[in-house]
This record gives sequence, structure tokens and C-alpha cells, in this order.
Amino acid sequence: MNEILKSLYDRKSVRVFTEEEIAEEDKKNILYAAMQAPSAGCQLLYTILDMTDQEKKDRLAELCDHQLFMAKAKMMLVFCADCRKWLSFYEEAGLEPRSPGAGDLLLAVEDALIAAQNAVTAAESLGIGSCYIGDVMENAEEVKKLLQLPKYVYPACLLVFGYPTKQQKERKKPERFRLSDIVCENGYRDKSSQEIREMFEGRTGTKEYEAWMEAFWKRKYESSFSMEMNRSMEVYLKDFLEQDK
Repeated sequence: MNEILKSLYDRKSVRVFTEEEIAEEDKKNILYAAMQAPSAGCQLLYTILDMTDQEKKDRLAELCDHQLFMAKAKMMLVFCADCRKWLSFYEEAGLEPRSPGAGDLLLAVEDALIAAQNAVTAAESLGIGSCYIGDVMENAEEVKKLLQLPKYVYPACLLVFGYPTKQQKERKKPERFRLSDIVCENGYRDKSSQEIREMFEGRTGTKEYEAWMEAFWKRKYESSFSMEMNRSMEVYLKDFLEQDK
């Protein structure tokens, strides 16, 4: 296995960091690596917010489902899907661009997330741990105000970085499913009842499939944070779906 593949297999989310600072050169290397990611038409439809204000980091940790470990990270980046900046480029040329729509938003989210994963991979190569924070989608009104997000800019994801503690390095990475559980050939195919149960065999501990799945369902899909993400997404979508008068 080559070094890149090994790095991808070894990488896991890190939520406890040492006090060691991230060198400025390493930080720049991570950011430059993010910008090397594939992008639709080379437009780089994202803006990266480098969060250096500790008060803002503390507030984001609260807004992101009270995950206080975030504020202790040595680097925090918010990857925003940005459908706004190219409007200003077009307008500078005297053009009259249409308002962005849902398709533009999805394209920008793709760009932002690919760039974010490049940053994660680059950090891993430098021995720096990272963790994705999807909860940045919550509390839309407060997050927009805190980050000064204008119309047509959406926080696609937040990443925190730092050097992992010994315990985090040694912690076992959650096991992934089998390839056949995830990959369909040529077209989508629903799994049979038997295939579903085989997929989760050995993954439910001492619980039966039904009991384990019900607990997971309540903890994730029916959770308050999941409901808040959906509510907040509707707030952001209004920017894209309500055409300017």
C-alpha cells in the first residue's frame, strides 16, 4: 500500500488535541492544498473562513451542538459554498447575471467539500489531526450573523485541526462496511431484507438488529440537531429559491 492510500486508511476524526501549535508554514500548506482540489470550471466556488478569534471559536462551539472541544482546536476553518463572488465578477464586467438557484448551490457545495477533504488529507500527511463538524449547518440565523455571511453564501462544513493526543492516535478507527454493501454496479439497487441484516451482522453488539436500529434512529435521524439542520437549511435555501424582486 502506498503512502497516500495508507494515509487515507489511517485517518480518523480527532476530537482531543495537544497544546502544540500548528506552524504557520504547515497552515499555509494545508490551505494551498485545499485550493488544489478539483473545481467546477476552475471557479473555486467557495470561500474559506480562517477562524482566529477565540471568542468566535467559543461561540461556534456552542452553536454547533455544544461541542466544546472545537474551541480548543489549534486551527478552525469554515468552508463556505460561495455563489456570491462570481456575481460581483460578472457585474464588474457590466453584465447582469441571473440570481443563483439550487443547482448553483449544490455545485458550490461540491467544490467546498472537495477542497475541505484536500485540507484533511494534507493535514494527515503532516501528522495533524482533523474533525468535520456538520453542525455548522445549525442555528442559521446566529451563524450567519457571527460569520457575516451575506446572501448566496452557505457554510457547507467546518473543520477543526490539531495534533492528536496519544489516546487519540491509539483509538481504533470505526470499521467501514464491505465494498459490496456500498457499491452498486451501473445503477441504484435497494437492498433486500436479508442483505440489510447481513450488512449489520456483528455491528449491533449485544442488541438485536431492531433494538440497535431504533436507538440509532432516535439518536441520529430523529434527533433535535437533525431537525434543526433541516430547519436551518430552509433558511439558507430561501436565498437561492426566492428570486430578487
